[in-house]
Amino acid sequence: MLVDSHCHLNYLEDPDDSVLRATRSGISSMLCVCVNEKTAKDVMELSKRHKNVYASLGSHPESAGEDLNWLRESEDCAGAIAIGEMGLDYKGKVDGDFRRTQLESFEYQMALASVLSKPVIIHTREAEEDTIAVLSNFPRARGVLHCFTESQRLAEYALSRGFSISFSGIVTFPSAENVREVASMVPRDRLLIETDAPWLSPVPFRGKSNEPSFLVETAKFLASHLKMDFQELCAVTSRNFLDLFEPGKGNEQH
Repeated sequence: MLVDSHCHLNYLEDPDDSVLRATRSGISSMLCVCVNEKTAKDVMELSKRHKNVYASLGSHPESAGEDLNWLRESEDCAGAIAIGEMGLDYKGKVDGDFRRTQLESFEYQMALASVLSKPVIIHTREAEEDTIAVLSNFPRARGVLHCFTESQRLAEYALSRGFSISFSGIVTFPSAENVREVASMVPRDRLLIETDAPWLSPVPFRGKSNEPSFLVETAKFLASHLKMDFQELCAVTSRNFLDLFEPGKGNEQH
């Protein structure tokens, strides 16, 4: 069985059908990830409707600037297994004010996760130095750098801090040699996989809307790349998900 450690079911055309297809494909659980206040309700409702769907609550860097009181005051926080996705995305952005706003949002959510004792889901893109700087301010934080596409240096720093690293369908792209190089150096007990659905469909589904059932292709590719047995990779990544997010330990609502 596989776990999709990061997807956005609420953006799919028919989330319920996608969950059914995923379950039939061997996906045992899915983590549906919130990106802002507007999507929080749909994410939580999906997690309540499906026993194998968990939820996280957070504000994506593209949503930086929204009032984050909704997150701190949300009664659903107790039912979420993580805070995020949060982080920094500087790709194509040189505006200093927007970068500062992202940093403020990131730090706010890291502090909240610390208070709530929840793991964090981090989005980082072309923001290596600032990502490291923020993480260094929260030495007791635990979590995952999701959909990793950044440098080996950042990966090594995150791993040294006890973080996990998750790989999406990008690892199957012919042009993503750097991602495969990082995947090769991640310890087995820190490895996660995801779809990031509905985006980033793996080969051979490029051009189609991604969904959790497609995770099987990413898992097969990664197992081959890492010279692991497919079932071993499934077992390892599923166990890593459970160890990090501990669904069932808190008050998540199902």
